[in-house]
Amino acid sequence: MQVKFYDNIEDEKLLFAVILTKYNNKWVFCKHKSRDTYEIPGGHREKDEAILETAKRELYEETGAIKYKITPITVYSVIDGDTETFGKLYFAEVQEFEKELHSEIELIKLFDDMPENLTYPLIQPKLMEVYQQLSLPNGK
Repeated sequence: MQVKFYDNIEDEKLLFAVILTKYNNKWVFCKHKSRDTYEIPGGHREKDEAILETAKRELYEETGAIKYKITPITVYSVIDGDTETFGKLYFAEVQEFEKELHSEIELIKLFDDMPENLTYPLIQPKLMEVYQQLSLPNGK
């Protein structure tokens, strides 16, 4: 499995939105009800949905975020064998969450750094790494 990054890609190829999320200077990770691992909020794009709307919907569904600022970061792909799928990476700074989650997510947890027990250990660290590289004070 390989993760690649792109400056841009045709919009219709973007199938996923993933949102690196912070709240009170801590990273927000989700725990799905059927897994014992943590993941960055995100998910599949629905038919006729703008990719930014996918990011906002998934952020709300998976974290309960209701007040936030969201920023696009980059386009990425995951290559698994002969298949390459594309997604868009965002960053969100959350100011407020709903009191309850209404999805398949059991809980959200705040971390100082990325947890070790990841759902997608070959993908998520690379997304965090590119965000950190692009967020350096002197640019890229």
